[in-house]
Amino acid sequence: MIRSDGFFARRLAPLLALLCFASAAWAGGIERLNQFVNQTRTAQGAFEQRIYDAGGRMIQESSGTLAFARPGKFRWTYEKPYAQLIVGDGARVWIYDEDLAQVTVRKLDQALGSTPAALLAGSNEAMNAFQLQDEGVRDGLEWVLAVPRQQEHNFERIRMGFGKQGLEAMELRDSFGQTTLLRFKRMQRNPQLDPGLFKFTPPADADVIGTIE
Repeated sequence: MIRSDGFFARRLAPLLALLCFASAAWAGGIERLNQFVNQTRTAQGAFEQRIYDAGGRMIQESSGTLAFARPGKFRWTYEKPYAQLIVGDGARVWIYDEDLAQVTVRKLDQALGSTPAALLAGSNEAMNAFQLQDEGVRDGLEWVLAVPRQQEHNFERIRMGFGKQGLEAMELRDSFGQTTLLRFKRMQRNPQLDPGLFKFTPPADADVIGTIE
């Protein structure tokens, strides 16, 4: 389980990118991504996540549920092996570590910036922050590579794999050589979501790090 805001700054983007789903006929990866951006306003489902170190050894495995409403609202819930929650309310990002009774809050634009979250959960114009490239078919999925135009970010590249059910997989490689793999399950595109999913009030017994206002 990851305990630092620095980790979430690196991981939040790919995790939120799971907050997407697109259904379309087989097409190029970039076209599938464009269809997502233009057609998907909300989504919900489940995820499985694995993190590998630079040597290819798995160092973390987790799972949970997700929901999002573009632009900028999302909910990422870890259920196993530990309880953690990330909520974007459109203005701020809340990271709640239940075991530590700690909440970290940051402004949305500071937490996301030029990241995959901005690309997929943000506005359509966010795609301009990335160089996109079709990578063909692998493992039955159509892949697109997104590389941030500004290289000072904590990740080097992200790959998105589209199948018959929409976005089914993501691969993120960060600047430390670690790779995060995400698989999405039971995804629903454009469901009616409870606005309360994207609101967060820190528990009374939690320490709050950051500025709420």
